[in-house]
Amino acid sequence: MRHPLKLTVNGELCELEIPAHRTLLDVIREDLGFTGTKQGCGNGECGACTVLLDGNPVNACLVLALQADGKSVTTIEGLSRGGALDPIQEAFIAKGAIQCGFCTPGMVLSVKALLDRTPRPGEMEIREALTGNFCRCTGYQKIVEAVQSLIHHP
Repeated sequence: MRHPLKLTVNGELCELEIPAHRTLLDVIREDLGFTGTKQGCGNGECGACTVLLDGNPVNACLVLALQADGKSVTTIEGLSRGGALDPIQEAFIAKGAIQCGFCTPGMVLSVKALLDRTPRPGEMEIREALTGNFCRCTGYQKIVEAVQSLIHHP
């Protein structure tokens, strides 16, 4: 049995009919083609599938797509505007906070959510915001430095 699903993804209204068991990750990647959201562990431990659901970071592998009905989803593809990278993405590049890049979309979206709610976070707040995202390559110092570079102090 299929169920109607209506959600806004990266600013565009999407209407689908899906089985009740489909995850938000499956719908984002397979039905809508936003492959920047990665399938990692599949059980909410690594953060590779992090997206913003109404502005809050969630593990898309743990959210049933129907739970997102009527809500807004932002994937990594939704951050760039007019072909220009988001400042967070630019900071990650400039500070060498990217190695293989598999975790990067989830990291960037977790940082976006943090900066949207706390424009000038301290180092511990940054580290806390990233606790749901696992990186095997860079360590976390360069990622923290990338976020700190975005914080404007008067």
